[in-house]
Amino acid sequence: MKLKFYTSALALAGISSLAFAQDYPAPVQALQERGVEILDDFAAPAGFSGYAGVYYGVPLAIYVTADGQHALVGGTLIDVAGNDLTASVLDEKVSLPRSEAMWNMLETNSHWIGEGSNDAATKVYVFTDPNCPYCKALWENVQPWVKSGKVQIRHIPVGVLGESSRKKSAYILAAANPVKAMIDNESGKVPAKENPIAPEQEQQLNDNLRLMQQLGASGTPAIFYRDAKGLLQLQPGAAMGEQLVEIFGGKP
Repeated sequence: MKLKFYTSALALAGISSLAFAQDYPAPVQALQERGVEILDDFAAPAGFSGYAGVYYGVPLAIYVTADGQHALVGGTLIDVAGNDLTASVLDEKVSLPRSEAMWNMLETNSHWIGEGSNDAATKVYVFTDPNCPYCKALWENVQPWVKSGKVQIRHIPVGVLGESSRKKSAYILAAANPVKAMIDNESGKVPAKENPIAPEQEQQLNDNLRLMQQLGASGTPAIFYRDAKGLLQLQPGAAMGEQLVEIFGGKP
């Protein structure tokens, strides 16, 4: 599932637009007035000038004619060989910077618990609820990758299934060994306790839930990973079969 991040999330991630940084052709200004955020410009063929923008989370390539009076918006420009000249521009100017910013948000704005080697080539973030049976199924399914050293799962505890979940997530976050507490709970060996939530863990849980919502995930598990192009993807729910291979690579 390719993510469509909204402009508020982009601003939060530190992706600045070119708004008011330069004088735009009139058609581009008209698009701005209608809510299009201009992120960057780019070289375009045939006398066009190109602008990359976002409209309610949807990347747009804007091609302005040489006279500056007209624009083509949202289409695909092809060359004489039929090659798509637009997709690569949108990846470079919008999707990749956006993905990198959101990946950094996952790393720095969440309170995650890393299971597996820090040197693993593949790192995947998972929003997880300690009472979620699908989270436990996913945990079991990914163990071959984690134990091989090829993948590190960065669990982001949340409590979306009620107060019991919040208390258990807080217990895991506050544990002397959070990785062991997470593994014990997911495996069913030692379920997390429902102790009162300390202020520090209350804030951590709020931060995690806020980020989950900002990234457009509504349930657990919510798996965030980077595809072969480096683009951030969301797999909602417990991945199975070929989905596991797509996310984590060939099974060890």
